[in-house]
Amino acid sequence: MEIVIDGPTLVLSGDFDVRSTWMARSVIYDHLDSVEGDVVLDVSGVNSADVTALKLLAVATRQAHAGGRRLILHGCTPAVRRMLHLSRLYRVLEVENSPLIA
Repeated sequence: MEIVIDGPTLVLSGDFDVRSTWMARSVIYDHLDSVEGDVVLDVSGVNSADVTALKLLAVATRQAHAGGRRLILHGCTPAVRRMLHLSRLYRVLEVENSPLIA
């Protein structure tokens, strides 16, 4: 997994799974502590995600909300959306709606 910081946006790419959660946790929490306002996680480059990774995002979302901010997922791939629904974490995470491509 690779994470690139672009202002208030974190751009994630690769496989987001239990092996990468330690790195992602550190970067996400540091970013939440250092940036004011909402934080966007661009996951359009994420090939796959597991429940452990999504639970990390759910906890980070709660921390952001406690500070009066939002953590927004942008560019969810079909694989990420599928795991969000299977895990039912779509109820906790804020997913930016993307327009359907015809």
